[in-house]
Amino acid sequence: MDMMQTAEREKTGGGAPPRSITLAIAGMTCASCARRLKKRLGSMPGVKSVVVNFARAEAFITYDPAEVATGDFTAVIRDAGFEAGVSCATIGIKGMRCASCVIKIEDALKAVPGVVGATVNTAAESARVEYLPGFTEVNKIEDAVKGAGYSTGSPPGEESEDKEQAARQREYKTLMKKFWFSIAVGIPVMVLSYPAYIGLGDVLVKGSTALRVVWALMGLATLPVLFWAGNQFFIGAWNSFKHRSADMHTLIAIGTSSAWIYSTVAVLFPWIFPRPELADVFYDVTAVVTGLVVLGMALELRARSRTNEAIKKLMSLQARTARVIRDGVESDIPVEEVLVGDTIIVRPGEKVPVDGVITEGSSALDESMVTGESIPIEKADGDEVIGATINKTGSFRFKASKVGKDTLLSQIIRMVQEAQGSKAPIQRVVDQVAGYFVPAVMIIGIFAFMAWFTFGPEPQLIYAVVVFVSVLIIACPCALGLATPTSLMVGVGKGAENGILIKSGDALETAHKLNAIVLDKTGTITKGKPALTDVVVTGEVSENEVLLYAASVERGSEHPLGEAIVEGAKERGLELMEAGKFNAIPGHGVEAEVGGRRLLLGNLKLMNAKAIDLGDIESEAARLADEGKTPMYVAVDERLAGIIAVADTVKEDSRDAIKALQRLGLEVVMITGDNERTARAIAKEVGIDRIMAEVVPEDKAHQIQLLQLEGKKVAMVGDGINDAPALAQADVGMAIGTGTDVAIEASDITLVKGSLSKVATAIELSRGTMRNIKQNLFGAFIYNGLGIPVAAGLLYPLFGLLLSPIIAGAAMAFSSLTVVTNANRLRMWKPREVKR
Repeated sequence: MDMMQTAEREKTGGGAPPRSITLAIAGMTCASCARRLKKRLGSMPGVKSVVVNFARAEAFITYDPAEVATGDFTAVIRDAGFEAGVSCATIGIKGMRCASCVIKIEDALKAVPGVVGATVNTAAESARVEYLPGFTEVNKIEDAVKGAGYSTGSPPGEESEDKEQAARQREYKTLMKKFWFSIAVGIPVMVLSYPAYIGLGDVLVKGSTALRVVWALMGLATLPVLFWAGNQFFIGAWNSFKHRSADMHTLIAIGTSSAWIYSTVAVLFPWIFPRPELADVFYDVTAVVTGLVVLGMALELRARSRTNEAIKKLMSLQARTARVIRDGVESDIPVEEVLVGDTIIVRPGEKVPVDGVITEGSSALDESMVTGESIPIEKADGDEVIGATINKTGSFRFKASKVGKDTLLSQIIRMVQEAQGSKAPIQRVVDQVAGYFVPAVMIIGIFAFMAWFTFGPEPQLIYAVVVFVSVLIIACPCALGLATPTSLMVGVGKGAENGILIKSGDALETAHKLNAIVLDKTGTITKGKPALTDVVVTGEVSENEVLLYAASVERGSEHPLGEAIVEGAKERGLELMEAGKFNAIPGHGVEAEVGGRRLLLGNLKLMNAKAIDLGDIESEAARLADEGKTPMYVAVDERLAGIIAVADTVKEDSRDAIKALQRLGLEVVMITGDNERTARAIAKEVGIDRIMAEVVPEDKAHQIQLLQLEGKKVAMVGDGINDAPALAQADVGMAIGTGTDVAIEASDITLVKGSLSKVATAIELSRGTMRNIKQNLFGAFIYNGLGIPVAAGLLYPLFGLLLSPIIAGAAMAFSSLTVVTNANRLRMWKPREVKR
């Protein structure tokens, strides 16, 4: 059902007033659903009363906002198996630099009344917001972002991608100009800061007028570095200050300005220092650190833009024009103007512009850009074609069935964007740490300053300033903030390139923990369509004659077994005959006349009823049944002629794919509604040891639950509507892309091609991505865990080593770049070949 408008109304009262909210509920099918939902909502802390109206599909809740949030209601509703009437919006955000920005923006968004949840992704530069449409609007959500000190832009999408790329390029060029300016000023300033090393020690003597003049010129020269090349740090710090928070900008702004202010005071008022040697300058720190940090930002920006290559590739696949026939006239029109029902011509070498069904002609299509399969697929009348695939050989015409945002390519792009904007569970922990990181660093810097000023060697003030600036500058919340989302973006993009659509960071992270995988038999392991497998004859009639007679009887049948026999005969090139005196015998089979001969086709009951002598062939029928096939007896003129066997055959790559899953250490389980004998036969053929047979559709989810109670992390792979509950119950649900929309919607991962080999690829990709994320996090935590104590002077008592603020700035600049570069290594990831 469509989501109904949702409204939230506050009630006034004294003290802490309760609030009331009306939520539209989708998925309630009976009054017991309403009672169950009411019980679940009523048990929540802070809920005063609940009324669930089944007829109106609404829940009216009165609650204490101090104890429960609106987002908690939607979580409980979803957990109960229903959907709350919430809308989603993706908002582009500019100005994010570190992990502390994420917490600040998410808190600002969640504070907007009516916002149910918000997820901010620094790598994607976007926020995905769930909200109640009757109570708040997108412009109010954008106002919250702006109020937090950031600007909003276009959400990620095909139309905005070129603009975003151009904006990034402009920002990169600006940062590089600032870097070169900073270095042009910084190098001579750094050289003049140590006159003794360049032979000017006798001229620029400490305390001399000449040295003070040089220092004054250095101060003036570094002023534009501070306020032009480093202006983004001060703007960001001021925005954070206005919202009573701190981030990376705060650390850099305080560190560089502290060095400049101390130096300027030493130049203008040297007499206020108790000893002359304390009147020293650090203008080189201001210029060089600013330049190095800006360079790091520029290189990081360029590296981050590469993490989204997958989306750019997908968007570039779309055809720009289509050759359409309207009113008998061919014309080339923009693909955006194609309508459902239009007839489109595609010639060799051209891209298919939209999704549709072939009406005339045939060809081989390269679908690798969508399915990840390199072998071209033969297509003919009635076959579906996918937009953005490439026509290799023949020409054909097709009728458009899906256009615009409904095409498979558009849906893939949308799913990839949503997944890239989501968060892995590990990132939520990192974000919490990052929220306290900058204040903690500032406290450490202050304590380090006090310790060196109190207990340090002479000149204590100089050492204290150096340590304070070094601690603030070396700390890098950026590395923490980028460690997970950059790897997630690349990993999800690589999945899309290989025909694997991962819906969220949760799914990606959980998939690497799997130790059991349940495969639905029909349509997943097997083709899902019966096919002729065997023709066994007694000797009196040839194989082709037996098949010809049986297929002629079944000609025009809509029964899957009959269709399989007819299709098998056509594949052998047999010309079917007309059948007369046709008589269907329920539960037994059929009898008819074909070519003047009396024919019986059916099961053992039919043969016994007609007193047909079976001889030794009954054992052959039992053998076929043991192999999971359906044997059908054929009698011609009251004498047994043979057996025709039909079965839902195993897909060509299923056995190898299952071996690949077992090599990954997964226990593979097959689940089916078939009888035990058929299930055992299929399981033996593909190498599966554990089966769940005779499972009715509504019991599949329960079987998954039983596996989870064994302590296993379970994935379920299916393709049908009856698989949807099991897909939802599993820790990770994987839907075969050739299956139903319901199964795909209920899954966490969609395999665009109906091949089991992609399951192993998806799990390998998950493990590779999580390994990359852990490497990034390890590097980020180790860098900060070691760098901050070293900057605070931990090594000085042991080895006499004290970190220069310039070295600290260089380390900080390249730490986040290292994280992004490591994430980009995933772009070179390739799936293992499934051994055949």
